[in-house]
Amino acid sequence: MFSIEHEFDSTVITLVDEGPGPLQEDVVINSFAECVTIEQLDPLTDRIQKITLSPIQLRDLAAALDLPEGVYQIRETPDQGS
Repeated sequence: MFSIEHEFDSTVITLVDEGPGPLQEDVVINSFAECVTIEQLDPLTDRIQKITLSPIQLRDLAAALDLPEGVYQIRETPDQGS
């Protein structure tokens, strides 16, 4: 299950783990214009762990989800004007 909320300066997506246990803590993704943050409570320390991705890192992550094992670099191609 997940929810999407539009805030003043970001879009917030919350991923809720469901189904048979053991379940993981909720994951909160904040999408800002300049970066994306991913947060999750660490139940061992009772602290929020936070990762910040640049837009390029997020693009690469999305591409990596559909590729086989290997090393890749995405290169922008110039527009083919008509």
